[in-house]
Amino acid sequence: MRRRNREQSVLPPRPDFDALEAAARRSSEQRLTLLAQIGDLNFAWSNNESMFIYVLMLLLDTSEPAAAIVFSTLNTTRARLDLVQRLAKISLSDKALRDELTEIVKDFSDGTKLRNDLNHASFVISESGEITHTQNMKLEESRGNLRFGVRRPVDKARLDEIATAIGNLYTLNRRIWDFIPRLERATD
Repeated sequence: MRRRNREQSVLPPRPDFDALEAAARRSSEQRLTLLAQIGDLNFAWSNNESMFIYVLMLLLDTSEPAAAIVFSTLNTTRARLDLVQRLAKISLSDKALRDELTEIVKDFSDGTKLRNDLNHASFVISESGEITHTQNMKLEESRGNLRFGVRRPVDKARLDEIATAIGNLYTLNRRIWDFIPRLERATD
């Protein structure tokens, strides 16, 4: 533990909130673009996550309310996806269908990583009020060292990455809708 002089604070200086809020109003277009994209990403992601209720319903051979209870009882997306994949291993004899479900889960997991990165980040704001970076709030351990999560710039490449992920999630939603009737036939 680091010793410090009690007269010197190790904390950063208190922000000038009035200046930051005034700057934020001047940079609202950039902020709104980013925040709207994060909202669209969450919207597309949530629509896909809820589709796994129907997948569980078919794999468990149960009602929609019962599948929704199982789904909501598991408190993480990872746990829900693990259950889907494990049930598919014991319920689906059609290997091609099982492989397709595995691909759907993988593609959804890719979107989940970005969603989690953005939803569980703190935002670094410049003096002009623009969001310049996201700071991942996850501790990472590498070679026995701990470090605070990755800081990533909010630039055109990042905005393009988010837009691509949104498009991928919309496409995935259609794939899941096309998949579940075939899953239903395979589980009859």
